[in-house]
Amino acid sequence: MKKLLTPRGWLAGILALTLFSAGCISSVGAAATAADSTQQDLAVVGSYANLKKLVEKARTENDFTVNGGIRRDRLFTTVAPTQAPIAEAAKSAAADGAAAASGDYSKTNVQVDGVDEADIVKTDGRYIYQVNKQRVIIAEAYPPEEMKLAATIDLEDQPLSPREIYVDKDYLVVLGDSRDDIPVFVPEKGAESKMLPGRKRPPYYPYPHYGSVKALVYDIRDKGNIHKTREVELEGNYVSSRKIDASLYLVTDRQLGYYLPETEDPTILPWYKDSVSGTEKNLMSYDKIRCFPDFVQPNYLLVAGFNVTDTSKKVNVATYLGSGQEVYASPQNLYVAVTHYQRQAQSGITVPFWGQAAEKTRLYKFRLNEASIRYQEQGEIPGRILNQFSMDESGEYFRVATTVGNPWEQGEGTSKNNLYVLDSHLKQVGKLEGIAPGEQIYSVRFMGERAYLVTFRTVDPLFVIDLKVPQTPKILGALKIPGYSNYLHPYDENHIIGFGKDTVEQVQKDSQGNETGVSAFYLGMKMAIFDVTDVNHPVEQFTANIGDRGTDSDLLHNHKALLFDKQKNLLAFPVRVMVVDGNHQEQSGIPEYGTFAFQGAYVYRVDLAKGFELKGKITHLTQADYDKAGMYWYNSDNDIQRILYVGDTLYTLSNNKIKANAIVDLKDQGTLTLQ
Repeated sequence: MKKLLTPRGWLAGILALTLFSAGCISSVGAAATAADSTQQDLAVVGSYANLKKLVEKARTENDFTVNGGIRRDRLFTTVAPTQAPIAEAAKSAAADGAAAASGDYSKTNVQVDGVDEADIVKTDGRYIYQVNKQRVIIAEAYPPEEMKLAATIDLEDQPLSPREIYVDKDYLVVLGDSRDDIPVFVPEKGAESKMLPGRKRPPYYPYPHYGSVKALVYDIRDKGNIHKTREVELEGNYVSSRKIDASLYLVTDRQLGYYLPETEDPTILPWYKDSVSGTEKNLMSYDKIRCFPDFVQPNYLLVAGFNVTDTSKKVNVATYLGSGQEVYASPQNLYVAVTHYQRQAQSGITVPFWGQAAEKTRLYKFRLNEASIRYQEQGEIPGRILNQFSMDESGEYFRVATTVGNPWEQGEGTSKNNLYVLDSHLKQVGKLEGIAPGEQIYSVRFMGERAYLVTFRTVDPLFVIDLKVPQTPKILGALKIPGYSNYLHPYDENHIIGFGKDTVEQVQKDSQGNETGVSAFYLGMKMAIFDVTDVNHPVEQFTANIGDRGTDSDLLHNHKALLFDKQKNLLAFPVRVMVVDGNHQEQSGIPEYGTFAFQGAYVYRVDLAKGFELKGKITHLTQADYDKAGMYWYNSDNDIQRILYVGDTLYTLSNNKIKANAIVDLKDQGTLTLQ
């Protein structure tokens, strides 16, 4: 019988195990006395010999096999954040439309006010900017009846896969994945290295690939003469980024690998480029690579900051021996989190320790100030986090929600959920542990002096947690309902909207017909407005359901897909709808998957008087698309990805079209076909 999958945060934690706790070796300690004071006197690696000792220590402690002999270090995958939305779209100085002049246009959903996050679509109230395959489309959207393509930035000739964008007042930043032009081979222990056909063997190559992240800055003041002003490249896999005013911060994780050559090779050192200072790679020397105390993974964590508008200032790059998985940022501080599993000795050997006491999340705190990065503190808490919404800064305190254990284990090994309050030095000052045993966190939202926590196994408990006294967080109330919420969004201080899946419980039986437990199967998408005015007795005030089993939305995986405006009573998001004819079930009792019925935007009017009122649906699919769909539908260039508004017009975007509809009645106002 099929069970619900665990949240991606937990699965990523299993795949991205940080399997040891090694510290900078004592020979590095002397170098710490000369460390830059702005880095809190962190020790530096110092030399290749020291680096090799650290990596060898890690390899020795982790030389074991899992999954039929596959080394777990070969399973390691850098976890990129599942949530990277747009923040504040800058007002266009040249905009002459009424919407742009008044600032009446949507700003994409972000976690923290004043902290911008990148996305595939942005608007400044006059123009719409979209990552569209191997290019960036700039469309003049206002007025909607006269939409036209204003410019295209073609990236076909660059070794870059565009990922997300930022838009400032006069500048556009394109973030993308790139690759260094170095041959590929994977070193195998005790065997001849395997090389790709036709490639020469280089002296060293970190597994699994040699990637980098580029930030391309364009001057967009004159749409007829858009030109690149800067290019910053940072080695490693993309973790996340943030933009605060004109300062852009970029975080990458560069895998080092467990097998280093006997003699030093320059490709072991991480690098960066900044066109302001030239086209050559800048290698981070060993005396510039700092070492987190008791770092938990032999990777390089690179944190860079630069001013988007001022090319007279060079990029600031800080490199650490360690790793990162999730990022939270406030206007003043950046926090990088990584989950790891401690190890224990058994019969003279070191083995992985999977118990609850083994799961830890390491937190690194950096001070941000006008594109500079300064390491401040390190802390650690039990358990694993789900995503960036598991973390929150409030004044001098940092709050984190975690899960430990496995919901399908019994006894002490079963899952429990916790909330920790840390001070400005990341020292624990308060905690609330053991919430909802046997369940795990599916969504978290911190709102001022409260936290809202959704856990799930077969039902969806919404916990209201009081954080007014940081030293003694406590549960005020809880509501148990079918289903679960993947994402929680504030409506106002006493109401919160949950987006997730409806579920149905099924009794499990063995071959003799004896009951062995209860499972839950997800159904269609579910929205709910929770009234927490009475914090001791939260109420599910309104609900709305979409489709049947198999229905899904980008919103459930990435909050940037949500368009919400309380003043306009507007709520919209893309969704793929699956429908079961007659809503019947298979003989096994397992709810049946639906067949494909719709892909596009669902647009709602939402308020506290009537709840969710579906105003209408918008699709870019043609009748031919629906005719060819069959039972299932997979991504196409006509799939709506984002929804935004400018003035009284709603815009839906796919790779093939930008469509404009009136917000009041969804009347068609025009379509721009993108070729």
